[in-house]
Amino acid sequence: MSDIGEALRDARMRNRIDMAQVEAATRIRAKYLRALENEEWDLLPGPTFVKTFLRTYAEYLELDARSLVEEYKQRYERPTSGDLMPFASGAARGKRRRRRPLLPWVVLLALVGLAIGTFYFVGSRQTGNTGDEGSARGEQAATPTSGRSKQNASVRLTVVASRAVRVCVQDARGREIGTVRRLSKGERVGPFHGARLRVGFSRGGARMRVGKKLVQVRGGSRPIGFEVRPGEAPRQLPAARTPRCR
Repeated sequence: MSDIGEALRDARMRNRIDMAQVEAATRIRAKYLRALENEEWDLLPGPTFVKTFLRTYAEYLELDARSLVEEYKQRYERPTSGDLMPFASGAARGKRRRRRPLLPWVVLLALVGLAIGTFYFVGSRQTGNTGDEGSARGEQAATPTSGRSKQNASVRLTVVASRAVRVCVQDARGREIGTVRRLSKGERVGPFHGARLRVGFSRGGARMRVGKKLVQVRGGSRPIGFEVRPGEAPRQLPAARTPRCR
């Protein structure tokens, strides 16, 4: 079985995604992402956060998150004191039975603590503003909201050629984030991530996967372009705003 960190790094490099893109999309600080890729578990807040970060990062890279988390648990998690406890005598078992009423409270407190930690992680909207690096909650400073704003959301775009086509992708400021490519039928490019993307097609056809939605693009003799925003259907651009694929 391959190393966990190597699997993450290879998937990121294969998709040509830099660490800043991952940090913006997952809301996990870059130093923690690098610790996952280098398997430097001591640099992470704790086992619970390691598994949460690992699952989020793997799902973002479209890897088998469950198998990676299970591999981490088998290789690096230490057994609990209950796993190491020898077979007890009758007297010891009797004492343990008398103490058993405390167990539900311990479990309840552990679940409440885990729920609070998960809530702070999911609701965190800050990625580097805190100065308390000794506190896991400080690193994941949360600003709970009723939903993600479109300004801070990120869209994921992948393009698959249905026939030979030229493709170019720009960010919200009109800067190219994908090298102009000529794709043959069946070739793909991406994924690209951003708060708003513009994509242009020249002389060919393709399919755009925006999040989980698939959009068919039927190109012609003239270039055609689309603007992609989080939570919205791709919107066709006028000719003057269509990215030119040279």
